[in-house]
Amino acid sequence: MTGNWISRRRLMEIGGGAAAAAVMLSGRAALGQAGGPIVEGQPMPDGVDLPETPPSPGRSDSVGVAVIGLGGFALNQMMPRFDQAKRAHVAGLVSGNPDKLKRVGDAYGVPTKSRYSYDEFDEIASNPDIEAVYIALPSGLHADWTERAFAAGKHVLCEKPMALSSAECERMIAASQRANRKLMIAYRCHFEPYNMKAMELMKQQAAGQLRTIRTEQSYRMGPTSPSENWRVNRALAGGGPLEDYGIYGLQAALYLSGEMPESITAATFRPSGDPRFAEIFAHVASQWRFPSGAVAQLATSYDAANLNAVSARGRTGALLMQPATNYSGNNMVLETGNDRQEFTPGNSTVQFARQIDHFAEAVRDGTPIRTPGEMGLRDLRLIEAIYASADTGRTVMLNPDGTRKS
Repeated sequence: MTGNWISRRRLMEIGGGAAAAAVMLSGRAALGQAGGPIVEGQPMPDGVDLPETPPSPGRSDSVGVAVIGLGGFALNQMMPRFDQAKRAHVAGLVSGNPDKLKRVGDAYGVPTKSRYSYDEFDEIASNPDIEAVYIALPSGLHADWTERAFAAGKHVLCEKPMALSSAECERMIAASQRANRKLMIAYRCHFEPYNMKAMELMKQQAAGQLRTIRTEQSYRMGPTSPSENWRVNRALAGGGPLEDYGIYGLQAALYLSGEMPESITAATFRPSGDPRFAEIFAHVASQWRFPSGAVAQLATSYDAANLNAVSARGRTGALLMQPATNYSGNNMVLETGNDRQEFTPGNSTVQFARQIDHFAEAVRDGTPIRTPGEMGLRDLRLIEAIYASADTGRTVMLNPDGTRKS
């Protein structure tokens, strides 16, 4: 997928005004025959280690899942974890690259009849072996492909961020309800042992009454441009680092505080003359005030030295996480007075299989989803509030559901 195409409706929803105009003027916006985004295949990413023998489907009640978008994250992180999951297996593939589709399909034992190009996707509706789809496409394509999946009668596990606007999120939730199918957002940290333990400790007020939260997710992106990398293309990535990497800090601020902010003040920065930031921001920072009086400071960047850290300080101690939300190798310490307790609640890599099994349980048993579409909608409302504050230079006041007060 080239990552260069977006619909006119998408431009208005995700950017509006100047942002949409900037994409239009760049010459990279185009419409398909039906007015929707056009998706094209990309070559096999470097460094992919495909299985030597096809994984077993596992239990007889295993949920068959089709993976839409065979990029580096899907191939290197999520798909290998299906073999560790107990109740789901890779049953279908959707890609615009025929060679990649064949290589991956053969490696995972996916029947030819369950391999689809993007143009053939709607045929998935008649395939009983596929009950659900996992959408690993660029963020700006999540809404349209989620709606198509629901129209085909499939359940949806969608990568984060859910979409690039609250309007898109509302469309996705409405489509889920019309189809009577499950919608889950792939917020993996809700299934990661260190973050799960952190939630438990903060709920118990292990550091005392919360006073401050600080989160920072940053790294320095190498040379690139919007035509080369979808992550710096506004139509597909929104503002950039906040939606991609900073959303982990946004989530942490919410699940460690147990509150929604009542106000947000924010700032963004985009250097001139840098092709990486021709369309997106280099840095996004915000300060939140919670109803309890606690505050959170969030920062994320595509142009700063590597850091993935979360800290929560209460009246009697501090919970410190660094790395905080990695795929593996996370670290967590609780400091109270002169005591320092290090936690090792488990192997972080189990988060992917746990997430997959939780989705399968929701599909098969009807269990409540821990990270539903409503959570994704909430987060997009907060992201929109951050950008609104940065754009106006004013504090944005919020309702309890994340919508802005008039």
